[in-house]
Amino acid sequence: MGCVYFVRHGQTVWNVENKICGATDIELTEYGHQQAVETGKKILESGIQADEILYSPLVRAAETARHISEITGIPARVEPRLKEQNFGKWESTARDGEEFKKAKEDFCSRYEGGESMLHLAQRIYNLLDEIKEESGEKTYILVAHNGIARVVQSYFYEMTNAEFAAFGVKNCEVLKYEFES
Repeated sequence: MGCVYFVRHGQTVWNVENKICGATDIELTEYGHQQAVETGKKILESGIQADEILYSPLVRAAETARHISEITGIPARVEPRLKEQNFGKWESTARDGEEFKKAKEDFCSRYEGGESMLHLAQRIYNLLDEIKEESGEKTYILVAHNGIARVVQSYFYEMTNAEFAAFGVKNCEVLKYEFES
């Protein structure tokens, strides 16, 4: 079996301001663009071989993927299922707010207008199942978001609810996951 790579998008203004981005379309900062360019160089220098980059339709991930694709020459295409979770009424609020932390413990909650953790896991697990089927022939780099990173991590590793809630990926961090046969 093969592998899949995961890259979180570059820094956004709301990352700097400690706000929940969720499904809100927030641009990269200038530093976020630099991070994406550096990540493309790192992927190239470390010899990562991939057939395609799949990215979230949100601009922060799309721009990150564009920079990586331009530097590495790996073709990129949008994958709508990689869109970040919609946190409903919590979007643009403080990431470390106590009420939000409490709300995240309920995996069935739709955050008053958003998407439940269960719905998010369903679409990401379905995508990963499809990628796993092709992993003998194709390798993908997924460019997405921190919430997506948690679900990807839970697909490959046992996690408690507390571990899931605490898991995070730095902007433009590159993770590699191996599929088991």
